[in-house]
Amino acid sequence: MPNSELMPIGAFARRSGLTPSALRFYADSGLLRPAEVDESSGYRYYGDGQVARAATLRRLRETGMPLTTVEAVLDGGAEEAARLLDEHVAKLMEDAAAARRTAAAVRTALGGAPGLPVAALKGPVLAAAVEQVLTATTHEPGLPVLAGLRVEVTPEAVTLTATDRYRLSTRTLVPHEPPARTWAGTVDGDELRAAAAEIRRGALVRIEASAHGLRLRPAGREDRYCRLLTGDFPDHRLVLASLAEATTRVTVAKEPFLRALEEHPGERLALHVTDRAMSVGPVDGEHPGTPLPAVVTGQHLVIRFELTTLHPAVSTAIGPDVMLDLRGHDQPVTIRSADRGDLTTLAMPVEPGPTV
Repeated sequence: MPNSELMPIGAFARRSGLTPSALRFYADSGLLRPAEVDESSGYRYYGDGQVARAATLRRLRETGMPLTTVEAVLDGGAEEAARLLDEHVAKLMEDAAAARRTAAAVRTALGGAPGLPVAALKGPVLAAAVEQVLTATTHEPGLPVLAGLRVEVTPEAVTLTATDRYRLSTRTLVPHEPPARTWAGTVDGDELRAAAAEIRRGALVRIEASAHGLRLRPAGREDRYCRLLTGDFPDHRLVLASLAEATTRVTVAKEPFLRALEEHPGERLALHVTDRAMSVGPVDGEHPGTPLPAVVTGQHLVIRFELTTLHPAVSTAIGPDVMLDLRGHDQPVTIRSADRGDLTTLAMPVEPGPTV
């Protein structure tokens, strides 16, 4: 008779998320042997202590990891497991990028309707703008457009916009050649991010639109294709148009501001704005925080942020100084370059709460 503390294979399958047939396979391969096998019936029994290993095995296999690597991860130390996981993820990303390039080449070879010329932009400028604005994206189930970059083309400009509903980042670019038509679509942010390195190396990038994606054609480089996302992008124009006038304006040097944010120990912080300075401190207000020289006009104010909301908005600003337009402790803050306004980010503050 098996030990009463052991569970039959069916019960263990439900606990671990693996099917009985998968458990038999992993037992035969040596990755997850049962704690006991009944000699007369051949029934397999497992212990509570094997559930964690089984669940980890299942997750690793869900990533497509080969059995030999799975075994090394399960039986190796934490440092070796981390290295193997990083290598596996890097290989998956390389394979996905290669598959995208191959699919794009096949799509071109098959012909079909030609792409619609949309715009032409300088490659380094476009790549930098894509990376800056994409800091405001997020992956949220049911809302794929929040992981995308909204591209809007008019005869005067190309505008890139992204939002995760806590931040909204937008940048306007002057096209190398005046676009012949208007166009708008939401492009897969991950694919654009992966294409940025190739885009940056092209002095001029021509953009063509099809029914399902954008083709980026850097001069002298390999074309990159990025899918269009379905769904309605949030009405960012309404958000921008509905902003109240700033009651306080702060101009501060970017690098000291970033250092103060990075050295702040908590996940939340408070900006204390007075006549001639702004300080970065804890949300409880008991400590003065790090003072920063600033040019301030308007009302004194204390406003609180999540570090993960404010830091990306400041770090992507263009130039040595940033300008903050503040409207009150519970209103969006506009963060832009003091001398160049073509990159603008909105950051939502948080309500006062306990120090994290």
